[in-house]
Amino acid sequence: MDCGYRLHARLGYKVSRLARLMETQLEEMLNPFGITRLMWCILSGVGLEDIKTPSALASYVGIARSAVSRALRTMEETGLITRCGAGGDGRGVEIGLTEKGKAVLEQCRPLVERLNEHFTGKIEENELQSVLRLVDALSAGETRELSRL
Repeated sequence: MDCGYRLHARLGYKVSRLARLMETQLEEMLNPFGITRLMWCILSGVGLEDIKTPSALASYVGIARSAVSRALRTMEETGLITRCGAGGDGRGVEIGLTEKGKAVLEQCRPLVERLNEHFTGKIEENELQSVLRLVDALSAGETRELSRL
């Protein structure tokens, strides 16, 4: 029976499979350092892009603030970050990296770069720019709040 449907020709399948391949490899690289992909995103947001508040981190990563808050709690317990009061009324929270957090960031960064280069090196620079532009176009206007990355 030929209904015209081919799983391996579907955008969702192809994008999901590629994402899982990249996610799995990244998780394997980060695991010895005791961090998850989300924790890596938070470390890089704070340490490399100077993002300091939970709400800004949630927006930066593209997930719900509650998920970021849970990760921040774990990261504080394991000594990767500090959280301190900020703002005039003290209700705001500012995130900073501890020395341990900075060390993990610096140790993991080359691994993350190498994984990125592994995949992006398979295509020409102009093709990569097209892929990135097209993924952005496909994501545009999608406002669903994600609970995990």
